[in-house]
Amino acid sequence: MLALKGNHEKLRAAVAEHFEQLHKDDFEHGDCRRRQTKGNGHGRVEKRYYYHAPLPEGIKPLAKDWKGLTTIGQVVSITERDGKETTDVRYYLTSLKLGVKRFARAVRGHRGIENSLHWVLDVTWGEDQSRARDRRLADNLAAFDASPSDCLSDTPPSTASKENSRSLDGTTNS
Repeated sequence: MLALKGNHEKLRAAVAEHFEQLHKDDFEHGDCRRRQTKGNGHGRVEKRYYYHAPLPEGIKPLAKDWKGLTTIGQVVSITERDGKETTDVRYYLTSLKLGVKRFARAVRGHRGIENSLHWVLDVTWGEDQSRARDRRLADNLAAFDASPSDCLSDTPPSTASKENSRSLDGTTNS
């Protein structure tokens, strides 16, 4: 599963346009599976709308670098917190067989992995404390910070925390 973001601008635009047309046609043309979920917690209520469709022929040339792709997905999340409503739309390329329940589970797992990595980078490496404001510098520092984290994740368990292991590995000044 690949989350389409700004780094795949043309591909993301093509997938967005495809789903926009499906919504416009009220899903009458094409095979698109749909699912809605609702959850609450952490002071918010979130509705998620999952859409999972076969990879259209017109998009295949743009996605030629990823072998085995079979489907595309869209997730629309509407979150209400403190009386304010926000909407987030995300797009995905997947090698999953067509099936919206499986797609929804994969998306939730994918988000969990991203959130977990962010937590490690923030808490262990202090990424949010970085004062690097130049985009290239910030990207390079983030890549540098993630490398030892990957190594520490592969290290057999010990009594040292990741933060202490980082100190032992010489990747911190403390």
